[in-house]
Amino acid sequence: MLFTDLGLMPELLRAVSERGYTQPTPVQARAIPEILAGRDMLAGAQTGTGKTAGFTLPLLQRLHERGRSSGPAPRALVLTPTRELAAQVAESVRDYGKYLQLRSTVVFGGVSINPQIDQLRRGADILIATPGRLLDHVQQRTLDLSCIEIFVLDEADRMLDMGFINDIKRVLKLLPTKRQNLMFSATYSDDIRKLAQGLLRNPVEVEVARRNTAVESVSQLVHLVPKDTKRALLSHLIRANDWPQVLVFMRTKHGANRLVAQLQDDSISAAAIHGNKSQSARVNALKNFKTGELRVLVATEVAARGLDIKELPYVVNYELPNVPEDYVHRIGRTGRAGASGMAISLVAPDEMGLLKDIERTIGKPVAREPIPAITAPPPRAASDRPVTAPASQAPPRHRSGRNSSGRSNGGSNHNSSAKQGNWRSGPAQRGGNRSDSRVSR
Repeated sequence: MLFTDLGLMPELLRAVSERGYTQPTPVQARAIPEILAGRDMLAGAQTGTGKTAGFTLPLLQRLHERGRSSGPAPRALVLTPTRELAAQVAESVRDYGKYLQLRSTVVFGGVSINPQIDQLRRGADILIATPGRLLDHVQQRTLDLSCIEIFVLDEADRMLDMGFINDIKRVLKLLPTKRQNLMFSATYSDDIRKLAQGLLRNPVEVEVARRNTAVESVSQLVHLVPKDTKRALLSHLIRANDWPQVLVFMRTKHGANRLVAQLQDDSISAAAIHGNKSQSARVNALKNFKTGELRVLVATEVAARGLDIKELPYVVNYELPNVPEDYVHRIGRTGRAGASGMAISLVAPDEMGLLKDIERTIGKPVAREPIPAITAPPPRAASDRPVTAPASQAPPRHRSGRNSSGRSNGGSNHNSSAKQGNWRSGPAQRGGNRSDSRVSR
């Protein structure tokens, strides 16, 4: 099947073609005709299988066919759990709708509300928003939701995980009764189905794979490793295998910051992205990672959804998630749109229970592989070393053995006498804490 077989208008087909796509993914092939027909929908598919285009393309066509609105109130609302996902959806709307005379805007927290107010006053046909900032605008009476014709709840399972259920209910009360509802989710759960029953009217259900499964193009691997050896192993894997780009997941913001500092000490370019980072810092880190200026992006759960990085080759679970379904979302950042990818999990003894929960959730064991011999990183160049105080000055005293940058002065766990391992597990070589919740208001 081709995109030309789905009933899409020429302007959309042209935009799709310019992005290099000719064949729809399974969820797109099943969802697009039903949405064009005006049906409510509950759609589930693994992350990275094209759900965003699955609702963006028909949404654009339906709004275009009805003509532009004469007022500033939006006619379509896409609700997402995180800033990154909101930005990704907004980018898709702009790219696919480039040949249509439809206006769109995106609002989320972490940035000034005033420019968003100005944009809303100018009007938008399509509004993409996170729940908290959306309700902020409603409270300030800078947003009118009475004209919404199509409502999309994206990544519904993540919405529930992050505690947005009450915000979702508040938003639903602000929408007109007569509207088309689309609910997209990477996983199905009993809570998701309960939410769907109260939201959708005679929906068509689209589920292109068994729930909570990872895409087959992602090769999964576990290294059983002592906790205090994880940092040395990660640095070794990146250097020895010359990984050009790797997304690393941590459970906490503090842990992400600490790992970035440690990787930088190993002369590996890295940055963190999490809820305590400003929006500009998150945007810059993601941009530098996509362009290759950064080799490693260390993220917490808030970034497990919404990071769309073309042909990302490697994902590393430095720490396993507390919620087993989040494992599926994390590794879904690689192996997207049919590309191959590798997901490696570094599992300490105290994480074996989490690993068993993950394997039970995905319905299969994850292959174990012995850790390779770890080589020490090369010494940092003189230009990279911190400037020391002149001999005539006494160095400042710090508590707990920390230097002036706040980093630990403890030694690394590298085994400099070990021989370099020949471990290779990239796509070319193989076949086929909740502390961040609600940060995206």
